Amino acid sequence: MSDSARTRKASLSVGGMMCASCVAHVEDALKTVPGVSSAVANLATGKVSIEFDPATASLAAMKKALDETGYMPSLDFADLRITGMKCASCVNNIQTAVGSLPGVAAVNVNLATGTARVEYARDITPLETVLKVVRDLGFSVEERVEGREHLDPEKEAREREIRRQRNNLIVAGILGILVMVGMLQPYWFFPSIIPAFLHNKIVLFLLTTPIVFGPGRQFFVNSWNGLKRGLTDMNLLYATGIGAAYGIAVVNTFWPDAGFGGEGATFYEAAALLTAFIILGRYLEAVTRGRTSEAIRRLMKLQPRMARVLREGKAVEIPAEDVQVGDILIVRPGESVPVDGEVLEGYSSVDESMITGESIPVEKKEGDQVTGGTMNRTGAFRFRATRVGRDTALAKIIKLVEDAQLTRAPIQRIADRVAGNFILGVHVLALVVFVFWFFVGYGLWFVPESRLILTPYLLTGMGVFGFALLTSITVLVISCPCAVGLATPSAVMAGSGKAAEHGILFKGADVMEAAAGLHVVVFDKTGTLTRGEPSLTDILPGDGFDENTVLRMAAVAEKNSEHPLGEAVIRAARERGLRLDDADSFNAVPGRGVEAEYEGRTILLGNRKFMAERSISLDGMMANSGKLEFEGKTVMFVALDGKPAGLIAVADMLKESSAAAVRELHRMGLRVAMITGDNRRTAEAIARQVGIDQVLAEVLPEDKAGEVLKLQSEGLKVAMVGDGINDAPALARADVGIAIGSGTDVARETGHVILVKDDIMDVVAALQISRQTLRVIKQNLFWAFGYNILAIPLGAGLLYPFIAQMVSPELAALLMATSSLSVTLNTLRMRGFVPSVRKGSGVKTPRLAPAQQEGSS
Repeated sequence: MSDSARTRKASLSVGGMMCASCVAHVEDALKTVPGVSSAVANLATGKVSIEFDPATASLAAMKKALDETGYMPSLDFADLRITGMKCASCVNNIQTAVGSLPGVAAVNVNLATGTARVEYARDITPLETVLKVVRDLGFSVEERVEGREHLDPEKEAREREIRRQRNNLIVAGILGILVMVGMLQPYWFFPSIIPAFLHNKIVLFLLTTPIVFGPGRQFFVNSWNGLKRGLTDMNLLYATGIGAAYGIAVVNTFWPDAGFGGEGATFYEAAALLTAFIILGRYLEAVTRGRTSEAIRRLMKLQPRMARVLREGKAVEIPAEDVQVGDILIVRPGESVPVDGEVLEGYSSVDESMITGESIPVEKKEGDQVTGGTMNRTGAFRFRATRVGRDTALAKIIKLVEDAQLTRAPIQRIADRVAGNFILGVHVLALVVFVFWFFVGYGLWFVPESRLILTPYLLTGMGVFGFALLTSITVLVISCPCAVGLATPSAVMAGSGKAAEHGILFKGADVMEAAAGLHVVVFDKTGTLTRGEPSLTDILPGDGFDENTVLRMAAVAEKNSEHPLGEAVIRAARERGLRLDDADSFNAVPGRGVEAEYEGRTILLGNRKFMAERSISLDGMMANSGKLEFEGKTVMFVALDGKPAGLIAVADMLKESSAAAVRELHRMGLRVAMITGDNRRTAEAIARQVGIDQVLAEVLPEDKAGEVLKLQSEGLKVAMVGDGINDAPALARADVGIAIGSGTDVARETGHVILVKDDIMDVVAALQISRQTLRVIKQNLFWAFGYNILAIPLGAGLLYPFIAQMVSPELAALLMATSSLSVTLNTLRMRGFVPSVRKGSGVKTPRLAPAQQEGSS
């Protein structure tokens, strides 16, 4: 087997990623694991997408690599009840077999209680695989489901991080305020209301030390873990800043003559408030980052935890992920449908709005399909499971959205390059700043009246070393690239989640960016602009023939055809009660028509090009043909034994929203084209009705991709909208392929964007969401880079020669936290974004459109 055939893709949740450097470290750590060929981490989602060879790479090795680098993978846990274990060798056999699975990190088996706990990644090794391995060893096993419905490892990890930083913030905040109050005690009116002992250096030392080594300990531990492996991240910036501020304060408290500024330069409040503000930033980031992923979490919440399955005639509740294809399930009113399936008995209405966006419940009866995650409203029914686990429509939708969030938009690459090398650059810059102020700046501009911005402190007693060190610490803290690392992935996560709410699935961040920069949108006609259900409108017999004869001959020829036109002809013949026999022979000519032999006679049915190729004169029919085509109808000619017998006209109904969608695309500045197999006159008739700019007519199905390429050769960015099956080559060729009307079968589509509903307005909504997402990305990058461009010179003392004031480290930390928060809050605006076409649209009257020529789509 080839390496590519063995390679699998999976995603892991990883805790502890705080900046673009963390992303790079996680990726580098995983790539060192034998068998891992690719790793792409996403800061906003806290996930990493991995390509690996399961025969070589194991989850245990990946977890170890992450642990050693200071990051924590969030894994699933399963508690199992095992019967049949007799001795220690049984325990050892189970632990060895289960532990050897690529997606199992740890397994603990308890002989006395007959239980086991498995730590695993379900995306690599599903729980059913673990259970099968145990059963293959000869043991009976089932999952203990008590409390199972409340289990969500990712949510628990997220809430655990929020709790941790909240507790840290409470400690650092309360003690930090006391330190600040003690620092202010000698100034203004504070001596009358603040006890003098709070200003005592020993008291300030006792208040600050628990902050630095309690809530602030995480920065020192994480930076040390990184340095041991030659890695630098923003934890090193924080640890350097906090440690230097605290260290100078301690030295000047206990050894005031050491040359670091003396007793007047004990900036305990710098260390205390610096720690507090950094933790405040982390806490707000943890809270708001969770909110940007709200849409995907809402989708995940739709996945039912439990299912009621018939086993030996009894209804048994089991975890939904344990349902097998073919199981019979029972759903009662008010319950969610656990998996995809087919109704066997019962009648109900099911709310499918969470999947398709359609608000009206859909009636379900025997033979109908139901989708996992939808809500049963009224009656009860039984159904057979047809797709379970990761094969259900909801699971595939979630996977598509998650995969999109794990990809990188091209605009993100420059941010990643800058942020990835930023940490080392900042340390070099801080060293340069220190050297400059130590050897040049202090002597040129220092004055005794110097002070820190927004503090009453005078820097009168500060020596050259202390002043240069204080400035370099400020540069370290103020330069943190957190906002740069969050700018793009957080917006992509919010945008893809918002799109999913509207039944729009982007397959990648690069697709969202490409969709925002389109010039032309090309629509396939049948089934996209029209309903794809043509009906017969006119029969014009030639000399010596009547309507029924012409229609019957056409229907006999089309009886073995699967084309929509054939169905329209056959339907009309049956409605007239005409006898339809099977043709003796049948041959479809793509893009032309059909040829059949019946009772010794040759029947031809197709377009004028087909008739011309068979040397059949249509002179007497061209006037009527032209009139019908001008009315927007598709004309098919019928010939019998080499003579024209008549013509048949067919029309398709335009979708209600086609014209409105084209108008909206025009309003967005886009050119709209239509591609069809119809002759030009027929195609231009529909183009007039909906306002199409450019008509690509008489195009065979296999030539559609070539037409897209011609537009691209003009320097245009092209989107192709089709049904995702017979338009596959054109969808793949386009810059953005949009597959419309996929329903719940989202996996088969070849498009870059998948529209669950058969609503052309979703094409407009998709482009509006992508444009808004790109707008938010650009705003985020502007704020992030703008902050660093302005803040670094300010922290380095650019204004000091003019105002004799410096930015303090704690103010630098506050500015840094504000930068990250501004990016996250700007991203959160996507939560309230509604595409303009979804804010309210009128109902349009259906109009006739020409059906597609035989052999095209």
